[in-house]
Amino acid sequence: MNVTLQVDATPSASALFLRPWDDGDVEPLVEAYRDPTLRRWTRLPVESIEDAAEWLEMQRRGWETGERLSFAVYEDHSGTGKGRLVGNVVMKRTGPSQESAEVGYWTAAHARGRGVAPRALEALTSWAFDVFMVEGLERLNLLHQMDNLASCRVAEKAGYGFHQVLPARPPFPRDGHLHIRRADTPA
Repeated sequence: MNVTLQVDATPSASALFLRPWDDGDVEPLVEAYRDPTLRRWTRLPVESIEDAAEWLEMQRRGWETGERLSFAVYEDHSGTGKGRLVGNVVMKRTGPSQESAEVGYWTAAHARGRGVAPRALEALTSWAFDVFMVEGLERLNLLHQMDNLASCRVAEKAGYGFHQVLPARPPFPRDGHLHIRRADTPA
């Protein structure tokens, strides 16, 4: 599936360009993962070119199987989609049910606090419902650790209502929040 998504610029934010990850993203990925805050909230470390290549291969396999549809998010100042890497959004469809999927995201340190995550998540959410509702997708779940207050704000800004507290379980060491967005819920 060759998919690109665009988010228009606003008076206070650059346009965003979302596309599946590719080999040209190795160095920007390693750079983004130098951030200790990003490493704190993600499970797979990317500390070297080799780690990045492995991570990118996992993203490619995810697109091939349809189980992990991950997008590199770039700022697009010129309209070419060739700006600076600002984040990642992903939809994971790993269970037998086609009714629900899980979404996730991260934002590069230099892009935090500028509305990148909620805007990219909204683009992914709209795309997911547009494409997969015909297969039965009704709900997207967003999970984060309770102490990740920034993720809670992103979820709410993107229309994912708080649903419940989830007890800690591996690989998550702390209790978490489950936020849900239904297909018929506006942002």
